[in-house]
Amino acid sequence: MNIRESMEALEEQYLSPYASFSARSRGRDRPEALCDIRPEYQRDRDRILHCKAFRRLKHKTQVFLAPEGDHYRTRLTHTLEVSQIARTIAKSLCLNESLTEAIALGHDLGHTPFGHSGEFILNQICEDGFAHYEQSVRVVELLEKGGRGLNLTWEVRDGILNHRTAGHPNTLEGAIVRLSDKIAYINHDIDDAIRARMFVEEQLPAVYTDILGHSVRERLNTMIHDIILNSLGKPEIKMSPGMEEAMQGLRRWMFENVYKNDIPKAEEGKAQQMIASLYDYYLKHVERLPQEYLFLMEERGEKKSRVVCDYIAGMSDIYAIDLFEDLFVPQRWNVL
Repeated sequence: MNIRESMEALEEQYLSPYASFSARSRGRDRPEALCDIRPEYQRDRDRILHCKAFRRLKHKTQVFLAPEGDHYRTRLTHTLEVSQIARTIAKSLCLNESLTEAIALGHDLGHTPFGHSGEFILNQICEDGFAHYEQSVRVVELLEKGGRGLNLTWEVRDGILNHRTAGHPNTLEGAIVRLSDKIAYINHDIDDAIRARMFVEEQLPAVYTDILGHSVRERLNTMIHDIILNSLGKPEIKMSPGMEEAMQGLRRWMFENVYKNDIPKAEEGKAQQMIASLYDYYLKHVERLPQEYLFLMEERGEKKSRVVCDYIAGMSDIYAIDLFEDLFVPQRWNVL
């Protein structure tokens, strides 16, 4: 028995009967030899962590566009906070922590530069529309590794696709990530908004904070405990009705007072115009795409409009700004 087999045997002994077991995965699109050390979901976690799309998240917007302050969240720090919350819940419920972490680390790989404002404009201008959760799956199935993708297990890809509010994950680990995503962004976006001096903690609606807590730490602790206590030993992941109602109420308040607020949205129109200009430029000059994207069209038969969308969606905020300036902003003559 090798190390992987020993770890799989431990899963059978320790994990809940409702867990996803590594040895029982529905597998990969392309069969591979098993690792002698790592179970399948751990391999997927490692592949996501080492991929290029994951590294680019460090320069992608969470709420505040291209923030220069040291402490504002980015899409990468959001992803890490989702992972931490999800792993705590999964471990407490004796579910598969490696699968949970893989889904959490991969759930936003397809996000655009400039956050949801970038997603919105790409959905408007791209021929086939655009949704970040679908793009995240496209990243791991096709775009990484020069068109070969990461070849992840079915369970990880299902969790990534279904992390959105309207999603229905087929594993409890995916359901944990779906809830953890909301818990993370509600709380860290409150923290960032307070840092941006949009409001103070005491201005949050007491009808929700009296239930959830009066600080980020209290709210995280309350919501995580509630999920664990209401899901322990059950074939579902859920919050108590009162807790979920309070969380959704605070989420609605955040949409009205933060996500649609003039402060984070002040530069949104410029960012969207920038993305639209880049999209139009590369549709007309497709030959200027990097070779890996030309390969997708020439060798894989992908549509030009889809590949241009892939290229732009993969950009970081900084790269998109620099590229726009290079293509559209004239440079001053500097020969003295």
